[in-house]
Amino acid sequence: MNNARTILEPLAGSIPSVSLEEMDSVRLLNRTDTKYVTDETTLVSLLEDARAAGYRALETSGSKLSPYTTVYYDTDGLKMYLAHHDKRLVRQKVRTRIYENSGEAYLEIKRKDNHGRTRKKRTRIPCDELLGFGGDGDACDYLARHSAFTADMLQPVLSTSFARITLVNAAMTERLTIDTGVHFSNYRTGLGGSLKDAVIIELKQDGRYASQMKGILLDHRVKPLRVSKYCIAETLTDPSAKKNRFKEKVRSIEKIINDKIEVI
Repeated sequence: MNNARTILEPLAGSIPSVSLEEMDSVRLLNRTDTKYVTDETTLVSLLEDARAAGYRALETSGSKLSPYTTVYYDTDGLKMYLAHHDKRLVRQKVRTRIYENSGEAYLEIKRKDNHGRTRKKRTRIPCDELLGFGGDGDACDYLARHSAFTADMLQPVLSTSFARITLVNAAMTERLTIDTGVHFSNYRTGLGGSLKDAVIIELKQDGRYASQMKGILLDHRVKPLRVSKYCIAETLTDPSAKKNRFKEKVRSIEKIINDKIEVI
């Protein structure tokens, strides 16, 4: 474990808390989303500056570093992956996710429209359905109502695990999710690996207000990079998958962390 990771949890712990109830009360009605990639050493400085600027960190079950496990579902022909690769404006992702701190699991459906707006729907499922919810009538009905896919069209393709820090600014006009320690495993190929000390940041802001975090990121030379954990992991672990568009994103991440991403 490197030095940056060693001090990450206590540093996050030193940031004032915001509750889940307070976070849920924030409605970013004119929301814009921007993704960034940096490394853990830079993240330490970002968190210090965020704390000084009055940002608060989401605390659940007594911790501000929340582990997640996600399973992505797709068709035999990877229709959802290819929609992203081929730059389809309207596309979806279907996944199950367990929030380790709370022990809650959900079936989640993310839909992007032709205006670039992403909407997420989710329903609670038992934890033992993470790798298969086909026998759960309620979950299957929910998927059919909110997605272009049905359960019998899908199979678990890939899993990711990571630890997340969620920040909100004092004015409650922007949120920031920070994902570290990203590991992945492909169920179809048996290959897996990690993004090493890459950090994936997503800034969700109310487009009517200036973003203080954008200034902090710029100060640390952290630039926007549109990445999908599912698509990057699939690119790395499936030799047969179409990947021309994503190869450059993998190289960009490797340049940021100054290391080669390997799979085993």
